[in-house]
Amino acid sequence: MWTLVVLPEDSSRPLNPRQPVPRPGRRRKPMTAPTPRSDTASKTKKVVLTVLIIVVILGILVTAGYFITKLIQSKYFFCKRSVKFIPIDKACDGKDDCAGGEDEIACLSYYKVNSTFPVRLSSDKFILQVYSGGAGWQSVCGDGWTTQHTQTACTQLGYANKPRSTMVRVDSLASSMRTGPFRAVKPKTTSTPIHQATIARTTCSSGSVVSLTCSDCGQVGSQDRVVGGTDASIEDWPWQVSLQRDGQHKCGGSLVSPRWVVTAAHCFTGCVFTFLSIFPLHFHLRHKAFDSASFSRSYFGLCSSNRALTRWRVVSGRTFISPIGGSYVDRVVLNGDYDAERNDYDIALMRLSSPIRVGESQKPICLPPQPFGLSAGASMVVTGWGYLEENGNVSPSLQKGRIPLISQSKCSSPSIYGSYVTPRMICAGFLEGKVDACQGDSGGPLVHFASSQWNLVGVVSWGVGCARENKPGVYCNVEEMLGWIRTVIEKNP
Repeated sequence: MWTLVVLPEDSSRPLNPRQPVPRPGRRRKPMTAPTPRSDTASKTKKVVLTVLIIVVILGILVTAGYFITKLIQSKYFFCKRSVKFIPIDKACDGKDDCAGGEDEIACLSYYKVNSTFPVRLSSDKFILQVYSGGAGWQSVCGDGWTTQHTQTACTQLGYANKPRSTMVRVDSLASSMRTGPFRAVKPKTTSTPIHQATIARTTCSSGSVVSLTCSDCGQVGSQDRVVGGTDASIEDWPWQVSLQRDGQHKCGGSLVSPRWVVTAAHCFTGCVFTFLSIFPLHFHLRHKAFDSASFSRSYFGLCSSNRALTRWRVVSGRTFISPIGGSYVDRVVLNGDYDAERNDYDIALMRLSSPIRVGESQKPICLPPQPFGLSAGASMVVTGWGYLEENGNVSPSLQKGRIPLISQSKCSSPSIYGSYVTPRMICAGFLEGKVDACQGDSGGPLVHFASSQWNLVGVVSWGVGCARENKPGVYCNVEEMLGWIRTVIEKNP
């Protein structure tokens, strides 16, 4: 009997097929369970939280380091050469406590000018003039004048930023300036100081003299507490700076170049004697109130501690006062004729360790031409962060006040300040009070707008009380100090 056996059909399909090879560009999904979304979010939150904690810790460490540094600087002077700290009171005490007398170098100094600074700009036309011992001030002719001479002259005057010159017809000048004699530049003297590069001339062959515009100083994009004042923006008064000692605002100041600040001498000495006996209860140097009870506590400490430059910073470009940042100071020069008894020659210069970057909120104020020729009643503006009222508090934001110039004869009358007003002082304010500078405004600017620019006319100095009747503010007269300012800047490049 036959048995039928059915054989499997032949097939090319292997009995143990291999896993299919993925085609290029395709991926196989892993044979693992997907991570729940909640676990992923949890891990992300942990990472973010860790980063935030690290940032907070770093912020705390940086802040703590900053304030610790400030505290150390207020108590000690660091001697770099000998790598040691000495008490701050030993710095600038006349004795060498650091190797090489390092602690006696970084101190304020005094400088007295015994000669006339030989170059100036005169009248509202800014005519360049050179001083000659025999002939006095002489205007410089346009004969042979070049752009290189312009740069040299403006640099000599203290601040040059895109300087330019124009020629002014002699016959258009005031009668006192038309007749000469004049000066003219000699050939090949483009880099020689202007007073040395010129020789006498009876007339200008070109019929014109040189007028200079040395920079964009005193120019702002737009346009009063100072007592009775109003809020201000630093962009409108970009030359205003805050002088801070150990992080505390002490005085105001004015940028007159990217590296130099004009302020008051008494900000660094705090010394006054005569006025205390005359006005024992209410005389104010504008950075601090003095009275018969507080004098011994404030004056002696100020006289010794203000001399070390490491304690000072100059904060610029801020509407709201802040202790953060600021420029280091490497030189403070007080007028050598400063008289603490009368507060005469109350002016000082601070040199920043490095220049500020000139911009919308940081820009120098112009030094005025000489003579400026302002008359009583001329409109002035005073700015600062000083007290909002007598014996009040410092303002957190910049303030401005518009006040009129008071004639010298009126201010020195017996009913106001009498003989205590000197030629180095000017007065501004309202005799009925209303608007005035006050404590904390010392060293700050009193400015006047003329010839399309703001000019520094005065430096806040002293007064009896703040905004009192018949007791206006008294300011150091910048026009009288121009020679000293320019000499100090020239000798300390």
